[in-house]
Amino acid sequence: MLNTNEMTSANLDARATHTAGNWYGPPAPTTSRRHEGEPRPVPGLDRIDLKILAVLQEDGGLSAADVAEVVGLSQSPCWRRIQRLKDEGYISKTVAVLNRQKLELRAQLFVHIKIANNDKHNLQEFSQAVRSFPEVMECHVVLGVYDFLLRIVAADMDAYQKFFFDKLSKLPNIREVNSFVAVSEIKSTTALPLRR
Repeated sequence: MLNTNEMTSANLDARATHTAGNWYGPPAPTTSRRHEGEPRPVPGLDRIDLKILAVLQEDGGLSAADVAEVVGLSQSPCWRRIQRLKDEGYISKTVAVLNRQKLELRAQLFVHIKIANNDKHNLQEFSQAVRSFPEVMECHVVLGVYDFLLRIVAADMDAYQKFFFDKLSKLPNIREVNSFVAVSEIKSTTALPLRR
């Protein structure tokens, strides 16, 4: 649970003063304390860089001139900053986010996979195989009872069943598969929580 209690400084009126008028007591804090849950500053990025990233992750198709207007820069310095953010890997790539409902990919499932013998070789073998399946949108190694968590999309449950029997279940060393069907999507975003 996030802690929303704010830290307060000591009462300045309670500080003792020297007879000559000099202050004796703790100095006032020069920096504000970061609240729990608040994104940490990113070394190498200033406030304008973070603003640029925030704008572009909402709409990667904006021109440098459009971004410059939003963040309060002229076009050339903004373009140079965008290029630097790309060159240094802060921007991995620019893509179009497609509407899977419009494309009739209406089934979305989250699938837990447990490997029979989860040594390094078998985990790597599964990882390599699952990368070749376009139906698998995400694959994560997880801690706990299972070894992998997959996010899979398909046209419908019949299409998922075909994928399961023709591809997923044929991978070696799978001990257990648990599939969870997403009934509705409450939130889906590609935007990271940047501190600005």
